[in-house]
Amino acid sequence: MLLILLGVLIRLCVTLHSYSGQNKPPMFGDYEAQRHWMEITHNLPIEEWYFNSTNNDLMYWGLDYPPLTAYHSWLCGKVAASINASYVELHKSRGYESENHKIFMRFTVLIADIITFIPAIFVFYRQKNSVSIHKAKEYSVSTNEATKLSCLLALIYPGIILIDHGHFQYNCVSLGLFIFAVCAIVQERHLIASVLFCCALCYKQMELYHALPIFFYLLGQCWSVFKQKGILKAVLKLISIGIVVVVTFALICFPFLRNTEQLFQLIVRLFPISRGVYEDKVANVWCAINVICKLKLMFSNQTMVKICLICTCLAVLPSCYDVLMYNSLVKFKYSLVNSALSFFLFSYQVHEKSILLAATPALLVLPYDPLISIWFLCISVFSMVPLFIKDKILLPYSALSLLFILTFTSSSFNKTNKISENSITSKGSMLKFMKQSIYKYLFYMSLVGCLALSICINFLSPPKKYPDLFPLIISVYSCLHFVAFLVYFNIRQWTWNRPNEIKSKYD
Repeated sequence: MLLILLGVLIRLCVTLHSYSGQNKPPMFGDYEAQRHWMEITHNLPIEEWYFNSTNNDLMYWGLDYPPLTAYHSWLCGKVAASINASYVELHKSRGYESENHKIFMRFTVLIADIITFIPAIFVFYRQKNSVSIHKAKEYSVSTNEATKLSCLLALIYPGIILIDHGHFQYNCVSLGLFIFAVCAIVQERHLIASVLFCCALCYKQMELYHALPIFFYLLGQCWSVFKQKGILKAVLKLISIGIVVVVTFALICFPFLRNTEQLFQLIVRLFPISRGVYEDKVANVWCAINVICKLKLMFSNQTMVKICLICTCLAVLPSCYDVLMYNSLVKFKYSLVNSALSFFLFSYQVHEKSILLAATPALLVLPYDPLISIWFLCISVFSMVPLFIKDKILLPYSALSLLFILTFTSSSFNKTNKISENSITSKGSMLKFMKQSIYKYLFYMSLVGCLALSICINFLSPPKKYPDLFPLIISVYSCLHFVAFLVYFNIRQWTWNRPNEIKSKYD
């Protein structure tokens, strides 16, 4: 309970700072986007939510998230109207900003976080065997201590806190539903997991980043049932999951399934191909390549969609194949990281904030790879520094990042394996000790680079000829890290079932 209270307190502190687009007309920022969706869903009939009209200018923060987000906005809009009708008054409330409104908006995020993401993390780490026993022994800590450390680090991870409670979004809802789905999978409640993940996907379409590992893991479970209980049981399980998925989607999207025009418009709004391969300076492969080859000039949007699709599939399918053939829960968790990171690096229309979709499953594998996971999480936050500077939340970014790093470095997870230090005669122990030492050295060197670039972008003026020099360097620097992490996490997934490892039931 103290861990949860600490997480809530940190979030409350961040809410005191500015938000996306504060006092920046005419479009303001994501804060205004969320407020505007409350305005639209509160005042217009559901049939008009995704259509351009005189009352719903799609060029001014048109709704482009799935129905569950729209329903959430509608609910918040109803509450807003009951507090102060001017918060969501049609047309007249555009760009509305006041201290009372800021408090209301901040609390909508905080309540959503308390209902979804925070309890999801707590439930995940309270599960039996959420932390590998042999990994806890490796770091000379009890399983209970390893669980508490992992939970604490997950709750104070700066990325989600800064984006949701600083920048202003509701990523906590979809990510919380996703983690609950993983919890259900761990507990072998696959139908419940299917419902929860469909809800996550119907809240934010970016949950597609996690869809393939979940699909292949559940398919692998059906295959296991086939081998153990026969084809009839396997087919029934597969059909049950399929029916649950279809019914869940149908119930959530029902108002938009009544005619093809509504459904088509919904799909067009959810997948805006016309926007281009990426926005701003994002730390993925296409933005890095664009430094040398101007992709937007070389290829049309339609061609880039095909290129991105092929590259993303090539990057993610090996991980999914491994999960299908070797149906291990630990492999599944690693696959979630690999899939989300592959989508972030290679897919079409990526935002810098999308790295949170890879960071969230990284929080779930933290007990298995503490140093590398923390390293990846630190880089994921650093990759969004230009956004934090733009939103004037560099101070909370610095404070939370320092707290996150110090919490890890002072914990048992950062202590070198005692067996490796003492077993000088053991070749395997010596190699493990050397590998850990190299990783630590690279970790600290990497953080020094992050610090140097953070200072440069904040205090140095770029050349007039290259105004985006520092954001671009940060993007490329982060991208190189992410590619290396993708390789590492894939290797960890594929080599997990080594004969010399001590494995629990859930390993």
